Amino acid sequence: MKIVKDTAVSFHYTLTDQHGEVIDASAERGPLTYLHGHDQIIPGLERQLEGLDTGARANLAVPAVEAYGERREEMVMEVPRDKFPADEELVPGSQVMSQGGGAPVVFTIREVRPDTVLLDGNHPMAGKDLNFAIEVVDVRPASAEELAHGHVHDGNHDH
Repeated sequence: MKIVKDTAVSFHYTLTDQHGEVIDASAERGPLTYLHGHDQIIPGLERQLEGLDTGARANLAVPAVEAYGERREEMVMEVPRDKFPADEELVPGSQVMSQGGGAPVVFTIREVRPDTVLLDGNHPMAGKDLNFAIEVVDVRPASAEELAHGHVHDGNHDH
């Protein structure tokens, strides 16, 4: 069966950056399973998986704009240190969450200065072209229940 909208898809992948460095791989965890056509994976990858069949292997290049977007410098901000709890350990590379104006936003701490903290609201993979070596393990029609719930069930599912 080919991958089309409303199919349940399972695939193995190895994700590398533009320099060939491995970022992530599914081999240890098992295949990634998602509901195709429902924006559950990055757009460029979903678009390129469309039409592949069970057993297909492919190397798929996803440009940054179709993955996590381009880096936006306006998402980097300097915040006074006193805006954080005095006992909170602020470590570059760790993440903090802001509860301002609507949905929470996750920031990565880029630098801790004596009086300020440099925060980055970009996704850690923003601006990176990504490469996926994939193997499609299974493709099947999604059940009515999966479509209603908006995700694939694994047989042990309970709401």
